[in-house]
Amino acid sequence: MSIRHNRRAFLQLSAGAALAASSGCTSHAPGVSAAKENPPRKPNFVILFTDDQGYSDLGCFGSRDIRTPRLDRMAAEGVKLTDFYSQPLCTPARAALLTGCYPPRVGYGEGVEFPHSHTGLNPDEITIARLLKGSGYATACIGKWHLGDAPKFLPTRQGFDTYFGLPYSNDMEPLALIRGEQTVEGPVDQDSLTQRYTEEAIRFITANKDRPFLLYLPYAMPHVPLHASAKFRGKSARGLYGDVIEEIDASAGEILDTLKRLGLDERTLVVFTSDNGPWTEKGTAGGSSGPLREGKFMIFEGGVREPCIMRWPGRLPAGQTCPEVAATIDLLPTFAALAGAALPRDRKIDGKNLFPLLTGHVAQSPHDLFCYFNGKRLGAVRRGRWKLFLGRGTGETHDGKKDDTALYDLQADIGETRNVAGDHPDIVSELKSAAEKFDAEFSRSRRPVGHV
Repeated sequence: MSIRHNRRAFLQLSAGAALAASSGCTSHAPGVSAAKENPPRKPNFVILFTDDQGYSDLGCFGSRDIRTPRLDRMAAEGVKLTDFYSQPLCTPARAALLTGCYPPRVGYGEGVEFPHSHTGLNPDEITIARLLKGSGYATACIGKWHLGDAPKFLPTRQGFDTYFGLPYSNDMEPLALIRGEQTVEGPVDQDSLTQRYTEEAIRFITANKDRPFLLYLPYAMPHVPLHASAKFRGKSARGLYGDVIEEIDASAGEILDTLKRLGLDERTLVVFTSDNGPWTEKGTAGGSSGPLREGKFMIFEGGVREPCIMRWPGRLPAGQTCPEVAATIDLLPTFAALAGAALPRDRKIDGKNLFPLLTGHVAQSPHDLFCYFNGKRLGAVRRGRWKLFLGRGTGETHDGKKDDTALYDLQADIGETRNVAGDHPDIVSELKSAAEKFDAEFSRSRRPVGHV
């Protein structure tokens, strides 16, 4: 049996062609205007990035007890990505999003950064902010950083013009709210954090409405300890966790309303997703993985597959669902392509440009092989419907016996409940070979984390 299979296309090519015609796209350069008049303004980018949110904690992803009307509407007006991946833990997830690389590529894997850490995201890395800033973008980080709190590692040294937020997780002490590189509040009033981040984001958008901008808004919530403002506390059927998500939903709505009010709606790609799966050990204070197995810290689907919505009126088709593999590492190359910014040639970038997939110009994921890391070790790989664990501490069994590997058919078994490695030895062999080839290249091109 071949590993290759017919993946179902999620968009009709005719819809993609119609979109291309309406937006000035051509088949040789999707998303780039072919007009010979003055070139259009570069698009804006907004990333709304939650912390420890479960796959099924939005209405449009199956929640029945958390109300998320604004994000549900965002999905109805954009593309819902059902097989979208981040990383199993906070710091590696943020390193991946900002650099377009698997975390061990840039020195991350095990653990997270703590206050007064001597390590951080290497200032030699080219972040998504640094890349876009070089193309004339205004850039802002508003929210949780978690990539080192020493001055040389802060957002203002990594390509962001402005920063307002927490330098690490909201359960770490001493907790400080930073503006630029200076502490402006401590202890921090966390009840008002989501609203203050929203207000700061609206100010940034308004101030930069006449130029292209990147807004990266990594919320502090719903990481524990949970906090919500008085307006939302006690209103959700899911308790305080639900209150927090409903406030984030309202925040997303305020930002979308601002873009529309300022006439920026059709110039702005907005992405909503989360850093890792829910902290299920926290019980009612944690989120829900829904049909997925496990949660935060794990490379089972519940730990790394995230709810994701992308919206760009007039450029992305409305009301579509994409079941193809995509990831946070793809945001940097996607934004670079849309902004006309060249990717660095002196280093490996693992992410791929998603725009042809999102617009229907191609029907399959740009990832032939997607990789999951247990710390700094390659722990599993996915190709199409098949996911192979590489026998590194998974504890999986087959026919009642311990097995070196575990193979799951994610199309038929989204919950990873049936190890079918014994039924498909050819697929196991093919994926093992692909994993070994990737790992050999990967080990030669890792870059160091930054040190004080």
